[in-house]
Amino acid sequence: MSSQLQKAGTLSTAIDNFIKTTHNYWSGLFHCYEIEDFPRTNNDLEHAFGMLRHHQRRCTGRKVAPSSLVIRGSVKLACAIATKLHSFTASDLAQVDIHTWLELRSQLKKYHKARIEQYRFRRDPKGYLANLESRLL
Repeated sequence: MSSQLQKAGTLSTAIDNFIKTTHNYWSGLFHCYEIEDFPRTNNDLEHAFGMLRHHQRRCTGRKVAPSSLVIRGSVKLACAIATKLHSFTASDLAQVDIHTWLELRSQLKKYHKARIEQYRFRRDPKGYLANLESRLL
């Protein structure tokens, strides 16, 4: 766009603004153009999330997606997209780096603990805050 700016005519100010704004984007922001078969638009992304919710509802028999989707959604979505593109065997899964896996598990446990704390606070805010205060003192 910057090389063709002089041909833009009245749109040159808009293109200048676009170039200035997008210049600050970090590398890798637009993964959809770097990774083959990655969803390109919001509609494609919404379809991917909707597909995951649909399968989660079907697997659990519930009318809504389970709350674990909030905690483990990043992993579940990546797995759903990956398994749609490629069939994995047990030997493929055995090649995973154990340290990376353990790090991911600890991160997911932190999210799970935070979710439990939110539930405890919503259920009994006064008791939750009293417990925090007693632990602090």
